[in-house]
Amino acid sequence: MGKQKTHKASSKVFKVKKNGTLTYKKGNGNHKTSKDSSKAVRQRRNKGILAKGEASRLKSVI
Repeated sequence: MGKQKTHKASSKVFKVKKNGTLTYKKGNGNHKTSKDSSKAVRQRRNKGILAKGEASRLKSVI
């Protein structure tokens, strides 16, 4: 019986925390942020947490 391959794109984007939640870096926060509000730029610095349903589906491929 063969093993399931790791989905490389997903494994580079998502990180699994100790409690099992998947985190990712939010986009659109690197340059040309002067047009955005300070609040929006600040919120993009924090990691995003994937929803529970999506996380359970993606854990098997990471």
